[in-house]
Amino acid sequence: MLVLFDQGTPVPLRPHLMHHTVRTATEQEWGTLSNGELLTAAEASSFSVFVTTDKNLRSQLNLAGRQIAIVVIGYARWPGLELHVNRVVAAVNEAAPGSYAEIDIPIP
Repeated sequence: MLVLFDQGTPVPLRPHLMHHTVRTATEQEWGTLSNGELLTAAEASSFSVFVTTDKNLRSQLNLAGRQIAIVVIGYARWPGLELHVNRVVAAVNEAAPGSYAEIDIPIP
């Protein structure tokens, strides 16, 4: 699957998604896009999964009809997230078109 990391998604997560192609919003030159524009650009570019740390995404946007799967990580700092990386990998692996998953990560 083609996976897009939002601005705040820890890049050290990338090698753990070894069966996927991962790009960042910055690499795509989409760093200035709003969340809605970013999701639209990602869908138009055939991304399957959007990984973000923006817990307010669902309340900010109407996600109905979106084809891209969204995985929200509840904690963005790598040292704490690293302990739970398997949960994020599982959510990405299980993502279906249009799905939404929040991964609660305990704050260390």
